[in-house]
Amino acid sequence: MRSIASRRALRLLSGPAAPRASAAAAARAISSARLTVQPVPEGERTSGMLPKEELKFGKTFAPHMLQCAYNKAEGGWGAPEIVPFHHLAIHPAASALHYGLECFEGMKAYKTLDDESDLRLFRPDRNMKRLKDSMDRLSMPGADFDPRELIECIGKLVRLDKDWIPSGEGYSLYLRPTVIATHPFLGLSPPDDLLLYVITSPVGPYYASGFDPVRLTTDTPYVRAWPGGVGSSKVGGNYGPTMKAGAEANAAGYSQVLWVFGEDEQVTEVGAMNVFFLMEKEGGGRELVTPPLARGDILPGVTRQSIVELGQSKYWGDMDVVERAITMPELHKTWKEGRLVEAFGAGTAAVVTPISEIQYNGEDITIQATGELTERVFHDIMAIQYGSVEGPEGWSVKV
Repeated sequence: MRSIASRRALRLLSGPAAPRASAAAAARAISSARLTVQPVPEGERTSGMLPKEELKFGKTFAPHMLQCAYNKAEGGWGAPEIVPFHHLAIHPAASALHYGLECFEGMKAYKTLDDESDLRLFRPDRNMKRLKDSMDRLSMPGADFDPRELIECIGKLVRLDKDWIPSGEGYSLYLRPTVIATHPFLGLSPPDDLLLYVITSPVGPYYASGFDPVRLTTDTPYVRAWPGGVGSSKVGGNYGPTMKAGAEANAAGYSQVLWVFGEDEQVTEVGAMNVFFLMEKEGGGRELVTPPLARGDILPGVTRQSIVELGQSKYWGDMDVVERAITMPELHKTWKEGRLVEAFGAGTAAVVTPISEIQYNGEDITIQATGELTERVFHDIMAIQYGSVEGPEGWSVKV
């Protein structure tokens, strides 16, 4: 399995190594060598831990967190520290509270299925790149940090709270790196002060009893993102405004919104996930289509990129895997002609989510769910994440 996919991934991911921070910059850079640890007393480290079968996403938190402050007046990033999980004390004028100057990431740590001491992260370099890009889009200082140094610090946090990583397929420790602007200033300007922190939460399978296909609607007056906006950055402003649309979709009997943009109704994302469509081509053969990132209104998902790279290496057989624009009129026509085979969303939380129905202009487009490819993608990505399959080099990273 590795012989095909890993060679392709190596070509995609390899390149000249990023230089380490210079000695002159070391004092203001994020540095794992400066990391300090203030552990919770050992006898208290499992207090509040639930049986893994009772876990609900994002409601239980491990006892430690990583934090690192940026202060322009003091020359940049301070020393990172792992401390007991705690509430934040923040100035009421902090610009994160007033102007949405915050960004975050979603990633997971896993225990391999045959060795619980073997802990893994899945493609953390991609999360760090996206975090840096999001910081840059918000004009935050300090976005030039060395991602390897932050990954090293995160790895030490994961190791310290390894007992909070539930064992078994589908279980993991969800990691939420976050950067907020703590600059106490009501003026509208780039911040001088930041807090980067990482909290962790043990989670179980997204689907407790197998796949749960979702019903979507495009019939909403709202727009998630647009060219020139922040749709390609993982910032809170991408998510808050979608709550009302999601609630209205739920009230109408649909799980989420399938977001479209423009007069030609180009498909962009599903809920907070990227989206894929498997279709029979008019001239024969199959193609797996996902909307392109070039316009800047779609989040560059790590799971999305992994599916595209594996698919283009023929990991799942002889089909074309393409990033191209797809409109709702084209999708509707494909369905009418019986060529729409499968559809699924892709993201960190669920890996993939099968789509069984899409409401469009009052009509429900029905889709086979769960399809064979959807299941294969789900199980094959999970196998790499848990180290059951080696996969491309650099994807499953030991910590």
